[in-house]
Amino acid sequence: MTHATPHDHTRRSHGWRRDLVELAARWSRRHGGGPAEPEPPTATTATPATDAPATDAPATDAPATDAPATDARVTDAPARADTTLWRMRTTVRDEPGTLAVLCTALARHRVDILALQTHPLADGTVDEFLLRAPADLPPAELTRTVTDGGGRDTWIERADAHDLVDAPTRILSLATRTALDAAELPLALRALLGRCAIRSLPAKSLAGRPLEGLPPLEGVLEETVMRLRDPSGGAIVIERPYLPFTPTEFARARALVELDSRLGPRVPRRRDVLTLPEGNEITVRRADTRDLDAARAMHQRCSAATLAQRYHGPVGDADRYLDHLLSPRFGRTLAAHTASGRLVALGHLLWDGDETEVALLVEDEWQRRGIGGELLRRLVAMAAETGCACVYAVTRSANTGMVAAMRALELPLDYQIEEGTLVITARLSPAVVPSSTG
Repeated sequence: MTHATPHDHTRRSHGWRRDLVELAARWSRRHGGGPAEPEPPTATTATPATDAPATDAPATDAPATDAPATDARVTDAPARADTTLWRMRTTVRDEPGTLAVLCTALARHRVDILALQTHPLADGTVDEFLLRAPADLPPAELTRTVTDGGGRDTWIERADAHDLVDAPTRILSLATRTALDAAELPLALRALLGRCAIRSLPAKSLAGRPLEGLPPLEGVLEETVMRLRDPSGGAIVIERPYLPFTPTEFARARALVELDSRLGPRVPRRRDVLTLPEGNEITVRRADTRDLDAARAMHQRCSAATLAQRYHGPVGDADRYLDHLLSPRFGRTLAAHTASGRLVALGHLLWDGDETEVALLVEDEWQRRGIGGELLRRLVAMAAETGCACVYAVTRSANTGMVAAMRALELPLDYQIEEGTLVITARLSPAVVPSSTG
């Protein structure tokens, strides 16, 4: 089924739902079970199984309807350390009394409802809960309890303290990130929708062929796939196979994309001036498609060997990649300029589905001076700040400069080599130095 706009929910009275959740909270207060500090997040999940981290959970802990956020948090019971936070989503019939049955079933197992959000559908309602359950309650038992209470298509995963932030606050934060930096849109969408795959498709291929199947301006929702019109003229495809999107999530995603479109090209303006070991100063800043001419000029000054090491293909194709590489839709780019303003190096952090690639190009005359290593360190720090677990670089096995730069990160490295192509993967850790270039 394809939806263009959120379902117009007119049949449900929100007041009785809030009253029932409060009733369940009072029942829980009488029978014990109070707030406790959340445990560190784990990957424990159930029905369907998924290893999604809690920080990737859908940011939906406030109602999708016009009703204010329902907070059944217990505040007058003794704190307990033997509890676990869960995020749960289940579908119930759109009939009076269904939520009461479900809340009663949860209360029997001393499960507190901390927050509730409803996603109205044409044939029912998706209820999304933030729960605090006894630590010894297995996820499979929690799922069975929900099923016995009338829920179906139940999905749960571990949550943590980040999930206690209300949805309006989180969505405003994501909108602010998107407004300040066009490269944040894919990351904001992932934070909004949870664990999902996001692909940005350019309006034209490198061969100049136009994109087929361009979605309409209003976008398309098809169960577990969203297709949105990219402000750059291409398309944004979002897939979440383990959990269908709701019309409310579709509307939120479309609103973020529309915000990005209205604001136009933008990157943070911060510039850092660095002094190289030899005494020369370079300026490092964010770059985008407005730097195409300068990047093409740098290509002209690079040797064929340098371009071949970077692009792994015909040298004549190098310029054709630049529009893609400099687009903030596909990642972030750092540029290094001399004191005279000449562009001498580019570093790219590229979103590749669930993975992240780093790539460097340094003009021949400026190689072996520490510029590539400085750009790489900053790119890896950016990746760590966005929650990436690892980054990888694809290069030639003979590219000793790139190998040395990756080793200088002092991170655990994995090497894979095939027919002269070397893939180096660095596993990130919290100890990565934060980036100083926005």
